[in-house]
Amino acid sequence: MPTFYAPDAAPGHATYLLPEDESKHAVRVLRLAIGDAVTLVDGRGTCYAATVTEANPKRCNLRILKEEVIAPRPTYTHVAVAPTKNLDRMEWLVEKAVEVGIERLTFLRCARSERRDLKLERLEKIAVSALKQSGQAWLPQLDELTDFEDFIAEIDPATTFIAHLEAGERTALAQVIGTAPRCCVLIGPEGDFTPAEIDLALDRGVRPVTLGASRLRTETAALAAVFTAQVVREL
Repeated sequence: MPTFYAPDAAPGHATYLLPEDESKHAVRVLRLAIGDAVTLVDGRGTCYAATVTEANPKRCNLRILKEEVIAPRPTYTHVAVAPTKNLDRMEWLVEKAVEVGIERLTFLRCARSERRDLKLERLEKIAVSALKQSGQAWLPQLDELTDFEDFIAEIDPATTFIAHLEAGERTALAQVIGTAPRCCVLIGPEGDFTPAEIDLALDRGVRPVTLGASRLRTETAALAAVFTAQVVREL
């Protein structure tokens, strides 16, 4: 059944008008007709069962038949990652992280970052598309680029872990997450965090972790952290 993102849908409303771009997609691409069933999701936990009442490519009208509130996951996964110079790799990360299950994704500006600015509009659209494709009801929070020092000053060190490649004792992420309901994992740029950044994090009480024996690309490491958090908690 086709799913549409409806961030302005409100409980109790009997009808909903799709925006023009979604109306065009519904009527011209999906060939929806009057009486066809669709699903709306608002990204805040509510899904709506609806039917088409007006199949106009400029204004596709829907009748809302039923509402269902989906509870958020009992766990909260937050990954903070330094975006790569190639934005395609961050787009891939956003898509896959949303599909696997993530609550928040923060982009870090580190000393060795290749990308110093980032526009979220394209990434937000990809997150919405992944939300619809994976049948989820909660849209993750995407944060603007944040300086590493500012981010470290605000985190809860008890639930935060840093995956770095410097020498020193590190524990497998799967072993330290356990059944903790919340976690935040820091992933550095291609050149890794600097020793000064690692020291700053450790001084704050952030624990060092490893994601395995292989040296992973930034986006792969970030997705591995998301996947590890979900799998460990499910088991």
